[in-house]
Parts: sequence; structure tokens; C-alpha cells
Amino acid sequence: VQLVESGGALVQPGGSLMLSCVGSGFRFSDYRLSWYRQAPGKDREIVATIGDNGISKIYKDTVKGRFTISRDNSKNTMYLQMNDLKFEDAGVYFCYVLYDYKNYYGQGTEVTVSS
Repeated sequence: VQLVESGGALVQPGGSLMLSCVGSGFRFSDYRLSWYRQAPGKDREIVATIGDNGISKIYKDTVKGRFTISRDNSKNTMYLQMNDLKFEDAGVYFCYVLYDYKNYYGQGTEVTVSS
């Protein structure tokens, strides 16, 4: 199983970014996927989850209305559209899948929010 994130960058408060995660080594369309993030000195926290067919979506309260999780199973890719970014959104963002009873995370992509 391999998960590869991309799209992290330095952005000003109020700005937007789209993160991508490409999965391989498993039947991508059969699995629920999530985005996690970890800020410096803090625990990793879940940000959003999407069901295998892309219909069911769950968000952390503080990102509701600003972030949108989506997926394109034909491309084995999951996305996180982040709008109106705030200082507290900064951190390393990871995609995640539970496969064969094991937790898999990508290497992460860094989002920096700074004026």
C-alpha cells in the first residue's frame, strides 16, 4: 500500500489550496479514506473522511463549510479543497487508509499559513 500526497504550500490567511493523494497497492475504490493533519507539537487529528463511493463525507467541526473532501476512483486519487485557510489549519496533512486491519499513512504534505 502506498499513499502519496501533494499540493502543500505556503498560503496567506483566507487563501485556498487543493491537496491530492494518489493511492496504489490496494483496490482504491473499495476503501474509505481520510485526511489527517498534524501541527507542530500537537497530536495528529482527523480532518475529513470520505466513503468508498464518494457520497458519505464527514468533517471536523472547525473545517466544515471551508474544506471539501472528494475522490476520483478512476484516477485512484483523493482530494482536499481547502478554502478560507486560517493560521490553525497549518500543519502536515496526511492521507490515510485502513487496509487489511493495518493503518497506512502517506508521507505528508506541508501546509503553511502565514501573512
